[in-house]
Order: sequence, then C-alpha cells, then structure tokens
Amino acid sequence: MSKAKLEYIWLDGYQPTSHLRSKTKIVTDFKGTLDDCPIWSFDGSSTRQAEGNSSDCLLKPVALYQDPDRKNGWLVMTEVLNADGTPHPSNGRATIDDDDNDFWFGFEQEYFLWDPETNLPLGFPRDQTPQGQFYCSVGAKNAFGREMIEEHLDQCIEAGINVEGINAEVASGQWEYQCFAQGAKLAGDEIWISRYLLERLGEKYGLAIEWHPKPLGDTDWNGSGMHANFSNEVLRTCGSKETYEKICEAFRPVVKEHIDVYGAHNELRLTGKHETQSIHEFSFGVSDRGASIRIPILTVEKGWKGWLEDRRPSSNGDPYKIAARIIKTVKSAKI
Repeated sequence: MSKAKLEYIWLDGYQPTSHLRSKTKIVTDFKGTLDDCPIWSFDGSSTRQAEGNSSDCLLKPVALYQDPDRKNGWLVMTEVLNADGTPHPSNGRATIDDDDNDFWFGFEQEYFLWDPETNLPLGFPRDQTPQGQFYCSVGAKNAFGREMIEEHLDQCIEAGINVEGINAEVASGQWEYQCFAQGAKLAGDEIWISRYLLERLGEKYGLAIEWHPKPLGDTDWNGSGMHANFSNEVLRTCGSKETYEKICEAFRPVVKEHIDVYGAHNELRLTGKHETQSIHEFSFGVSDRGASIRIPILTVEKGWKGWLEDRRPSSNGDPYKIAARIIKTVKSAKI
C-alpha cells in the first residue's frame, strides 16, 4: 500500500492580514485527484476562527498541486467552513462570483526577501545607495537571493502553477513573480500556493518573506504591490474606448470598498509617489503607472480589446477578496 502526504493549506482568521496555515494528512492509495481529498477539520480557536467551546472548523479541498519538495507529496488548497458547512467569514474565495470563469486575472506579486539578522531587506545598502540599480539587475552588487528565487520558480513550475515570469524589483532584496489564470478562483489558488512554497523555501535559506507593502516606512524606497490585471469577455472583445471608460468609471464611486480589501497598511504605499496614485484619489489612463487603473497600450493598439490593470492592490492582499471586489464592480458598469 502506497502512502501519500497531503498538505492541507488554509488561511487563518487573523486581522487585518490572514496568514497561511497547513498540516499534513497521510492517505493510503491516493489516486491524485481532488475527489480523493476528504474534508478535514482543525482547531479554529488556535487560528482566531472559532471559540474554544465550539472550536471545530472544516477544511474543504478546492485545488490540488503536486508538492515539488516532498516524496509522494501533494499541496491541497482548502476553503474554511463553519462546522455546519457554511463558508467561514474569513473565506474570501467563497465570495467570488465567477462560476463560469469569465474573468481572467494576472497578479504581479512583489515581496522582499528579509534578513532576520539585520532586520532589513537582503543586501540592503548600508550607504543608502539610491534605489533603481537593483531593478532587473544582475551581479552580486545588485541582485540578492537569486538562488532562492530560481528554486522557487522551479518549484512553482513543477507544481503546475502558471507562473509567467520573475524579475528583480526596484529596491534591494525586492523581487516579483507573475501568475495568470483563466478564472478568478484559480488565480487566487495559484497565488496562495506560490506564496506557501516561497515561505517554506525561506525556511531552508534562513530568510523571511516580507509581504508588508512598505516595510521600510516613509522612505524614498518603493513599496510592494500586487497589481491585478483583469479582463472578461467584454474587455477582451468589445473594441470600444467608450466601453472601457464606462467600466473604469464604475470604480470611481467605490474607492473605499476596494481599498478596504486591497491589503493592510496600503496608505503607506499609495501616496502619489513611486508610481502610485494617492489612496484618496481615483484616476485611470493609457500607460499611466501613476493612475489607479492603467489601460495598457497593447489594449489600445489591439483596437480596445484586452485588459485593465488595477495598480492599487497591496503585496499582502488576499487575491480572493481582491478579485471578488473587482468582479462586482465590473459587473455593475452600465454598458
């Protein structure tokens, strides 16, 4: 009888930012399908998801990936349910209104590799070298942590995650990878599983992953975001500047509702500096990286057939909640 290691992964109830949790279930003669992953439970009182006198929460498997680092291992992304089977309040995935996968998302996940010994980004310059030389850089003076970054890329590909690229970012020790999926729930699954792999890999290298959008505070260093590129059938095929503008305008009256789910401490990043729009303002424009929503030039060149980029989501945001809010707003547009 063969034994498989199923790593059940979920999001806890900590506020304002959920954290990844996981535990291993050993299954005999596992066939490698989601249907073979049983519902499991955990102690919600230890994750701020239940009270001690009624602490059982359920884990409902929703996505399955091969574990690139464990023999006979699998990664099981789950939704948290209450004991009665209803979605837990922390379950952002259950709020996504995209059952037909009409919405496609590409998330650009930025983060810092963090040195626990210095409590600074890996390779952070002691002489306060201006940022910029680190972006898409090469060489030991500018690029820090490449061995870990390359291993993370390999693990994501081996797991079956649709990573579309990686690059060093503007600040020292800052990196980015991009994931794309046809379907909002799948896009969220792949960001969370890729984050899990990165966090676990950091254990091996003795490095923490800093998801905070502005870990260096009010300095002349870029923060970290998770730009959300999105489209639906209308955006991909309409061929109309007017339709694009109407969809963008639908975001204007619900700025607060978006910011509320775009990640904690985002006010430190969205200042109007460093290629951001102020958190208090809303704007959109073609190729405008200082706007809330950028209309990519390729969308225009293809005759207004393409996608939009919301530049406001933070690096620590929940992609499920971000996607759910974007979908709701796009569907509200009067077109």
